[in-house]
Amino acid sequence: MDPDPDSESELLSLLTQLMFVEYFNLYWDATPLLTELILLVSSMDLDSQPKPESEFMSLTTQAISLFNSMELESQSKLLSDLMSMVFQNLSLFNSALDSEATTLFGKIISLVSSMDLTTEEKPESDKLVLLIQKLLSLVNSRDSDSQPKRLVELISFISEKISLIDETLEVKPEPELISLTHQILSLVVSMNSNSGEYISLCPQAQVKLENGRFRVLEDVSWRTNNKWHCLSVNWRTFKLSREEDTLHFICIGCNGDNHKEFNNVPVEINHPLHRNHSLQLVVLQEDRTRDCYCCDEALSRILYYCSACDFAISILCARKPPVFLINHHRQEWHGHTLALFPRQAFLTCNLCALADPSSPIYMCPPCDFVTHLRCINLPRVIKISRHSHRIYFTPSFDQEGLSCGVCRRKINKLYGGYSCIKNGCWYAAHSRCATQKNVWDGVELEGVPEENEEEVDPPFATKGGGVIRHFTHRHLLRLDVDTGRDYDEDKLCNICITPIYFGNFYSCTPSCDYNLHETCANFPRKIDHPIHPHQLNLEAGYGDGEINEYECSVCPRKRTVGFLYRCRKCFYLHVQCAIASEPLDHPSHIHPLYLTSKPDEEQRKCSVCKKSGHCPTKETFNCIEECDFALCFECATLAQKVRYKHDKHVLTLSYGDKTSTMTYWCEICEERLNPKERFYSCDEYCCVTIHIECLVGVDFYMKPGSKWFNKYGAEVSVLPNNHHMSRPFCSICKKRCPHKTFFQCNGFEYCSRSCYLLKVKR
Repeated sequence: MDPDPDSESELLSLLTQLMFVEYFNLYWDATPLLTELILLVSSMDLDSQPKPESEFMSLTTQAISLFNSMELESQSKLLSDLMSMVFQNLSLFNSALDSEATTLFGKIISLVSSMDLTTEEKPESDKLVLLIQKLLSLVNSRDSDSQPKRLVELISFISEKISLIDETLEVKPEPELISLTHQILSLVVSMNSNSGEYISLCPQAQVKLENGRFRVLEDVSWRTNNKWHCLSVNWRTFKLSREEDTLHFICIGCNGDNHKEFNNVPVEINHPLHRNHSLQLVVLQEDRTRDCYCCDEALSRILYYCSACDFAISILCARKPPVFLINHHRQEWHGHTLALFPRQAFLTCNLCALADPSSPIYMCPPCDFVTHLRCINLPRVIKISRHSHRIYFTPSFDQEGLSCGVCRRKINKLYGGYSCIKNGCWYAAHSRCATQKNVWDGVELEGVPEENEEEVDPPFATKGGGVIRHFTHRHLLRLDVDTGRDYDEDKLCNICITPIYFGNFYSCTPSCDYNLHETCANFPRKIDHPIHPHQLNLEAGYGDGEINEYECSVCPRKRTVGFLYRCRKCFYLHVQCAIASEPLDHPSHIHPLYLTSKPDEEQRKCSVCKKSGHCPTKETFNCIEECDFALCFECATLAQKVRYKHDKHVLTLSYGDKTSTMTYWCEICEERLNPKERFYSCDEYCCVTIHIECLVGVDFYMKPGSKWFNKYGAEVSVLPNNHHMSRPFCSICKKRCPHKTFFQCNGFEYCSRSCYLLKVKR
């Protein structure tokens, strides 16, 4: 090669791209880059490079010269194998320099790395064969008779060598070639970054939130003590706040020892708000967190923590000096200067009525006035999701015996809270209850004039004779009155995606097959719901071509089509969950149930399904008597009455008898029923009993015939499972799919969404 400074730039560019390949695209994207890199290096004339050499080219020259002078027999087996692989790659790719071949090879590496070649299902193996055959036809033009043998050799070669690089890098003692390679890559990283823009974080322990407290786990489990993992491609980078430009990073390869060139956050500090113990830098094991002691904002993944006192603050708050004196600007609440009480203490706050040590306390000793820091700036006028009028802060209440409209507990009239000032309205709420994020939208309305309520269009226009034009459908719909019709299990409502068991419904022409329950057709286009501060709009869910199936914000069930109530920002409700509001009279309990949101409360365990934490939010319907009964949205919205195609009667959901000794059998799967758990049973004399999953399925909001595209771009189809002589086998549990629907993706069948997700995670 002629002396050309561009070769250094090209080499640096390739190494830079290689270093910053995302991990999940490693084999796909890195292989073509490695190929170009090998070809470039093999074609370089090191003696003719411009002088003086840069540090980068000097190290590169040393590494290449060392590589060329090495004898395979004298090296460790792993290094010898790696060098041999490089030579084989050179001979292969020198005959196929075009990008199509390198891209194909990248796809092959990606596929092989995810396969078990001894047990993989046929469709993936066929795909691999096709890719390799296409690559071979590009690489050489040998006769077709030699293809099968070369095919087997290439598959074997790829599967054997794919992990060789990682294994070689861990050889001890470290070969000189590996050391030089590490120096080159470290230099590439430093040339493409500004040390001043990064700050190193070295958490010393992991914590996990359990029942509102952090529990310290073992030492940081993902730290590998491998210097190759110290390269920036392996860093976990993030910002501590949206306003901050500086990037912080955690290295998975070391405890900060290999990153002395970067500023770092202290691993242990002393803080004036917690003088008894030092605070240690820790990392959250998962996304569940709680609020910072100082600012009342959610703590990020890295925080300072005292395990002895369960004291936690953010890094940003740890940097700020505490404010010892506050001149209170809310003169109607308290007109004197407030002083910081520098300890955690169970002192009752005059503004929120809670003796809560989770926020700094300020006080006026002469007046016996105490307030949390987070309560000092409570809004004066707000609108919450639990009441139709604005409510106003009051430092105390005039009436006795008031109950909070959010948590349903008694209100102490001596302390602050919110109340409605409309004539004849006695609504009141605790300060903390009324300002929860799921109740209040965060907007202070003091001085803001009240707006007239927006007029909402009705869901349909009446044409007469039982005919309507519904906003969800382009055709006219006609009312079908229930006069004892036969049950058709394939006829679903297009809004709620559940069967039309009984009752009136609207339908389009038979060829259109668009049906709506009469009740669903009357759902309003806009609603206010108690558990979300913004108005919700009735909208169609994702259609074909969207990235993923959509989920409800209060129940774990997913669906692919149908309608839902949606906030413009981040909140979704299945229509079934949206119409389940308080007070809820439910057959599972003798008392009315309420959505009693309480500040900092963990999700309660459902008294019916015995599960907790399975829903995206912590909301449950709760009994406000002495029962300690809670009902999750998933159980609250399960159909109470259904139909079965082989029984002309209505089936009712039975909640079981804890003392029953009867023996019941499922009509569908013919297995024994547990009489102490829920099941469907006939209301009449025919004694039909059926498992819930057998009758309605486990993914009953997934409409047969629908599909979506997952995050990897693969099409996932929802198929009916009730019209076949033999049901398909699930690729995960290796049993026949027992439910009303099954899933199909890339030629594989899955009996449920949970089995499909297991495959995706692999």
